[in-house]
Amino acid sequence: MTTERADGNDKVEQKGRNLELFEANLKKIDALTKRLVAVMAKRKPVPPALQGPSQELYLKAATAWMTEAMQHPAKLIELQAGYWGKTLAHFAEAQAALAKGPFKAPEDPGPSDRRFANPLWDRHPWFNFVKQQYLINAEAIQKAVEQTEHLAPREKKRLQYFTRQIVDMLAPTNFLATNPDALERAIETDGLSLVQGLENLVADLERNDGELIVRLADESAFRVGENLATTPGEVVFRNRMFELIQYRPTTAEVREIPLVIFPPWINKFYILDLKAQNSLIKWVVDQGFTLFVVSWVNPDASYKDVSMDDYVEEGYLAALREVKAICGTDRVNTVGYCIAGTTLALTLALLEKRGDTSVNSATFFTTLTDFSDQGEVGVFLDDDFVDGIEREATQKGVLESFYMARTFSYLRSNDLIYQPAIRSYMMGQTPPAFDLLYWNGDGTNLPAKMAVEYLRGLCQKDRFATTGFPICGETVHISGVTVPLCAVACETDHIAAWKSSYNGIRSMGSEDKTFFLSESGHIAGIVNPPTKKKYGHWTGQDLSLSPEDWFSVAEKNEGSWWPRWGEWLVQRSGKLIPAREPGDAMHPPLAPAPGSYVAAAPKAA
Repeated sequence: MTTERADGNDKVEQKGRNLELFEANLKKIDALTKRLVAVMAKRKPVPPALQGPSQELYLKAATAWMTEAMQHPAKLIELQAGYWGKTLAHFAEAQAALAKGPFKAPEDPGPSDRRFANPLWDRHPWFNFVKQQYLINAEAIQKAVEQTEHLAPREKKRLQYFTRQIVDMLAPTNFLATNPDALERAIETDGLSLVQGLENLVADLERNDGELIVRLADESAFRVGENLATTPGEVVFRNRMFELIQYRPTTAEVREIPLVIFPPWINKFYILDLKAQNSLIKWVVDQGFTLFVVSWVNPDASYKDVSMDDYVEEGYLAALREVKAICGTDRVNTVGYCIAGTTLALTLALLEKRGDTSVNSATFFTTLTDFSDQGEVGVFLDDDFVDGIEREATQKGVLESFYMARTFSYLRSNDLIYQPAIRSYMMGQTPPAFDLLYWNGDGTNLPAKMAVEYLRGLCQKDRFATTGFPICGETVHISGVTVPLCAVACETDHIAAWKSSYNGIRSMGSEDKTFFLSESGHIAGIVNPPTKKKYGHWTGQDLSLSPEDWFSVAEKNEGSWWPRWGEWLVQRSGKLIPAREPGDAMHPPLAPAPGSYVAAAPKAA
């Protein structure tokens, strides 16, 4: 009797605790709902031109589809009948499993997809039906787009891309009712995970004034200068465009010719100095080079008239001048990463026209200089988007970092939007303490004039590789890049396609060219330290070949390309001399690395 009463009391107490938890969650939901309404009320409207392609693209697609239907009705009927057949057959199999048993899913012939990793997607008839029907629908839609004729190749490529975005958005994993991971988590936590997810959603909206930008990393876990960007050095020069950081030597002797790295100003330089284990900056210093890195300003609306000319004159040329003065040399080795590599190439062609031999060699990381094939990012470079960007940037003085971050995220939407959103908003999980994702969310604005010049003159018109690009009073051409050069592209780069990067290098006028192709993408292929032994790289000598032919005969090498590049750089860096301390009498240290520009937020546009 006593045991029974105890069990009964336990049940009463548990019921009471559950009721208290339920009431507490209701109060949280009520407060969160009020916050959600408040933040959505002050959300700034985003111009329709920056939300997606123009209606003209879809109108052309509809017209092409109707033309195809009239000219080749049998082809479309075959496509539709095939879709109906798969759908009905799978429905019958799923219905039989649910109604007659055994209670298991039918055979699943589909390809593996990491979105559907939960075992329930394969063994539970309902979830398997939802998954299979989604995949059948996705295949039918994508096949219909692929078979659509009467569209220009560029328009068809854009249609395929944006169709894929819609298909990915509608995946059953993106909805609570059809996501077994989220449902299991909600049951395990008595619904607390959903409340925590709502808290995460509201917090992300509040952080961005009503615009939904999924937080990718736990921001409280990182501090630039404390556990990121910690390689010792000093800011030795500063102007309105950049801070120049000189790093402290770690070797008794260094190479005579210094090295200066120009990182992209779309993001911040510390991607090359996340932590000691994967810091390219620390590795370069440890190899015995005097290293300088440019840390670009994060511009506000007062920079609206800053142009490509200003980035070259007050950025590149100023940095070269100061590095030469500090080191007492007449030549400097250079590195340009992404857009900074593009602008480095412009600068080199300008120096060649001026007869200036300040640059001894150049290295390009994931750099586009020939935009005839824009790769995946090209779907955002038609006039419908660029016209909208120009209007927005001209009005605000800057192209806000939000637009660039969103564009690049949608190139990998499942990895950078939907999966993080599922973890945060459905599962109620705190974003991971991942340094790379933290950096990814730490974007910068672009000056209005510079952004438009880059998009119009380089990306759209491809002037540097064709008719010539105007810079600092000269018209420069890709053939004017004549210094010894090394280029590193990345095999799965979704921003700077490796074949386009390779074609740009082929067109340069240098007689001394080296090209490495790294495994992985735009970031991981560059931030690839030798100690990890993670990604390999390809090398090949004959750059007269097409990209496809070059790759077919290239040699695959295990591990990072860093040591191979280090050997290339040593041969072009002069003799060994006593190590240099940062600065000199005319360049006293202004602040310890990583400086102030990297941490400063711009004023609101």
